Amino acid sequence: MGELINKQRVAESFSKAAATYDSVAGLQRDIGHQLLEKLSPHLQEAVPGTILDLGCGTGYFTTALNTHYPDALLTGLDIASGMLAYARSHRLLDRPQDRQVSWVCGDAENLPLKSASYSLVFSSLAIQWCENSPALFSEISRVLYAGGTACLATLGPQTLSELRGAWSHVDSYRHVNQFQSMRELISALPDDLQIIDTESEMQVLHYPHLKELTHELKGIGAHNMNAGQAKGLTGPARVKAFRKAYESFRNTQGLLPASYEVYYLILRKR
Repeated sequence: MGELINKQRVAESFSKAAATYDSVAGLQRDIGHQLLEKLSPHLQEAVPGTILDLGCGTGYFTTALNTHYPDALLTGLDIASGMLAYARSHRLLDRPQDRQVSWVCGDAENLPLKSASYSLVFSSLAIQWCENSPALFSEISRVLYAGGTACLATLGPQTLSELRGAWSHVDSYRHVNQFQSMRELISALPDDLQIIDTESEMQVLHYPHLKELTHELKGIGAHNMNAGQAKGLTGPARVKAFRKAYESFRNTQGLLPASYEVYYLILRKR
């Protein structure tokens, strides 16, 4: 299989978006909070001693995890150095718990962390940027203690299907990030990661104008990271055709939808 996701573009795009991310990441916050709610009933330990926030971004949920589990040692890891710089300067400031949080730049498919060093891996809307799911899950398993828990939220292939459909009327290039299905993710699990629970849902956001959606995607850094995208600038005629095609999705309330297929996975290290 050829390269699907350009990791350097992922790191650069999210680094550039660090300052604007939190202001437009409402859906991302909602999903992360749902993930936290789903986590609690499945923890074997009453309080995780060591927690990895995998793909921590601006550190929003590293802070939330710190609030939920104030005695735990936390690691916030992200591939985007700009996100980590923002997290270091904006999160957990002037609090005694600061000394219990480490910020690490690294790739989820090749974690620069010791084996069997975490009782909980938490990851909200980050692993969809990983192409090599067997390597990803192997690394999650490696850094977990036996009996440890992985609590993950990611996006499925129906995400932004309207955006993909509108561009398909314009050209055959890949303009929209493509993510793996639940079946593909589950098939990539190693034998020592047991499925405790899985859920999927569709969340649909609505916008009066298309520019509000594209502005939001730019603000969170979620540009097209896939190989096979159009090279060079998108010409005015093609943009006009794309906008016209997207208008076909406008609903009876006069709003344009943007769908997100959300997966939740709770795993346990045997």
